[in-house]
Amino acid sequence: MVSQSPDCSSLAEVLDRILDKGIVVDTWARVSLVGIEILAIEARVVVASVDTFLHYAEEITKIEIAAREEKPVIAA
Repeated sequence: MVSQSPDCSSLAEVLDRILDKGIVVDTWARVSLVGIEILAIEARVVVASVDTFLHYAEEITKIEIAAREEKPVIAA
C-alpha cells in the first residue's frame, strides 16, 4: 500500500505563481472628525511580473481618469 502525502509547495513554486499571476493589495483609509479630514492613507502594493504590473497600472490609470471626469466642476 502506497500512502500519498498532500502536495507541499516549495518557496520557489509559490514565488513563481505570485510573479506569474500577481498579488495586488489596494487600501485607502480616511479619518475625519466633525467633517475635517485629519489623516488620509492610500497604499498600493503590487507584487507581480512586469507584464502583470503594467496591465494593472494601465487599468488603474483608466479608473482614475474616469473618476476625475465624473467630479463636477464648481465655478468660483
